[in-house]
Amino acid sequence: YVSAAFISSFNPGDGMIVRRFFVMVFAATLMVGACGGDPPPPPPPPQPDQDSLRAYNDSVAAAEAARRAEAERLAAERAAEAERQRLMREARATLEEMVFFDYDMSEIRSDAQTSLRAKVDILRASPQVQIRIEGHADERGSTEYNMALGNRRAEAIRQFLVGFGLAENRFEIVSFCEGRPLAQGSTEQSWARNRRGQFVITAGANAINPAR
Repeated sequence: YVSAAFISSFNPGDGMIVRRFFVMVFAATLMVGACGGDPPPPPPPPQPDQDSLRAYNDSVAAAEAARRAEAERLAAERAAEAERQRLMREARATLEEMVFFDYDMSEIRSDAQTSLRAKVDILRASPQVQIRIEGHADERGSTEYNMALGNRRAEAIRQFLVGFGLAENRFEIVSFCEGRPLAQGSTEQSWARNRRGQFVITAGANAINPAR
């Protein structure tokens, strides 16, 4: 503040000077007041709502769990389909497995019975499958004799399968006598391979089911 004595020291003619003085003092006071104070602190950041945060975290966890479950489901489906395809390939290979005969014979050998019995189980599970049974002979004997021998071998196979309750019309038979050798040569090893019954799937190849 400015004392009265200080003010009275001015002459009346000095009024203009006094007014200027007070204006300067007032301006200086305003500047000091403006510069001397600290700026107000920034407002605190908003605190997250705990319920909302919990709900968000729960939704993220649920979405991740659903994603994992879907991935596991798809993986399981792919594995199941791969296993189904593998079993179908094995079943088809069983149906197409050849059987062999002794020289000049059409009776079903014990090893052939095992193979044919495995076919029965698959054919029961696959009613749409139809098969052509081909009878073959080795090169010994006349063509007429071997034609009849191949036919007897194919028919013996068909009757074996029908004996387990399979419909006869699911099987057709044909004899190729010695005309389609599996192995070349005039040795017992080659002849043994050529005395055979062979199987061709003529219908239902895509409907093969593994034996139950």
